[in-house]
Formats: sequence, structure tokens, C-alpha cells
Amino acid sequence: MKLTELLLKRKNSELSEEKGARKWSEEVQAVPIHLIVAGKYQPRQEFDEEALAELAESIRIHGLLQPIMVRRAPIGYELIVGERRLRACKRLGWEAIPAIVRDVDDKGAAELALIENLQRADLHVLEVAEGYQRLLTEFNLTQEELAQRLGISQASVANKIRLLKLPQEIREIISREMLSERHSRALLRLESPEQQFEVAERIIQEGLSVKQTEELVEALLASRQAGRRKKKKDKGSGKQKLVIKDLRIFSNSVRQLTRTLESSGLAVSLDEQEDEDVYQVVITVRKGQGSEVNG
Repeated sequence: MKLTELLLKRKNSELSEEKGARKWSEEVQAVPIHLIVAGKYQPRQEFDEEALAELAESIRIHGLLQPIMVRRAPIGYELIVGERRLRACKRLGWEAIPAIVRDVDDKGAAELALIENLQRADLHVLEVAEGYQRLLTEFNLTQEELAQRLGISQASVANKIRLLKLPQEIREIISREMLSERHSRALLRLESPEQQFEVAERIIQEGLSVKQTEELVEALLASRQAGRRKKKKDKGSGKQKLVIKDLRIFSNSVRQLTRTLESSGLAVSLDEQEDEDVYQVVITVRKGQGSEVNG
């Protein structure tokens, strides 16, 4: 019997005998590692090499405590869950790995991959958001349906997907620096990508807490709002100056018209009254009266 098969037999025996242990409801098989291809619904995008090395060492000492999950592919098997375990076992030079073979469609594989990684709580929030979005798009689910399938609130789904509205450059910073979901949501409140970048850099360089970040964003938003009010006020003041200038042009035109009428021999009087809100002009032309015109 091969070493892998012996290990599997021993592990299954241990799980059956251990009081209170979670038993596998499906048969565990020794699947050749070279026949396993990467899962197309793997939500995890970043793999920490140091953490993989530590996992490999743990597996070397204690064995693989949980089998991976695969499904049959046209050639070999497609990984559903357990990519870190698979990579660690490859590092150890294993030829085969304990695996549960599931008969699931694309939708089931995607859900299992996401749920398994969520339960481990080590996915970054943007990886989770992209996983949610992929499930919504590829399988035509609503946010409410997805939330029900995953056993979480719709608000949690919506809040994470909203983070995908951040510019790609900002998302890369968030992912690279492992900024938290609340840090990311604070950045989302800023309209300008330049401000988002500036605040993200300050979070990293100054080690800002979530509360400090939220206070900084509030200050920036208040400053922006004050600037808008001032700009609006200045714009209104400019309109008033324009109106006053236009009234002066109108007044000069009226006086010019009065002089023209008088020069044509008509008796004309002009009465102008102006207060804060009204500029009133009354032109009176007397019938049958006028200035003498030489001729």
C-alpha cells in the first residue's frame, strides 16, 4: 500500500474514533496532484509565500487535517476548495492528496469556493467583493438571493460590492496594504480619486485607525462643502454686479432715446426712480408741443 493511502486510512480511522470530531460524509480519495487543475472560481487572488511555507511545515509534521475538494473535469480534476493546502502539499513533493470528489455544477462550485474561504476569514474584503460580484453576474442572482445562499445579510453583500466602485489604483493600494473594510468604506465617501489616494497614503504612512480615518474624511468633506457654498455665493455676487452693470447700460440707452426724441421736436420728460429692488423709468411725451425746429 502506498504511503498516501496509508495516511488516508489512518486519518479516516482517527476521525471516526475521535469523540466529537466532525466526520466527513463523503468518501476521501487519494487524487494524483498532477491531475488537479486550478479552480476557475477561486476567490483568493494573493498567496503569502511565507504563510504557505509555514502551512507546508505544519502539514509535514501533523499531516493534512482536512481534505481538499475537487470535481471531475474533462481531463483529471478541477479544484473547488483548498488551494493553499494543495500548494503546500506540492511544496512537500506529494504525489497525491486526500480529496473529496463532489458532483457539482459551476454554480455549486463557485458557492462552495466562496463559502469555504469566507469561513476561514482570511480573504481580503476586495477578494470577497469580487467573489460576490462574480456570483451575481455569472449566475444572474440578486443581492438578496446571494445573501440567503451565503447566510449573511443583504446589507453586508451591498456594502462589500460597493467597494468595487473605487478606482482600480485605489483598490490595488487597499489590497496590497491590507487596509480594512471600514478604512475602504471611508475612502469611498470621497468623490475625488486624488483625495482618495491622499487619504490612503496617510492611512499607510501615519498608521491611522478607522476612527481617525473617518474623522479625516469628515473634515475633507466639510471643507469641500464650505468651498462649494463660497463659490455659489461668489457666483451670486457676480450675477448681481452683472445686473447692475446691465441696468446702467439700459439707463444710458433710455436717456439717449429721450435726447433723440427732443432733438426731433417732441416735448419729452424723463422720470427715473430707483430703490433696492426696483428701477422705474417713466417717459412722458406731450402731444402738440415740442421745440421749434429750424428749417
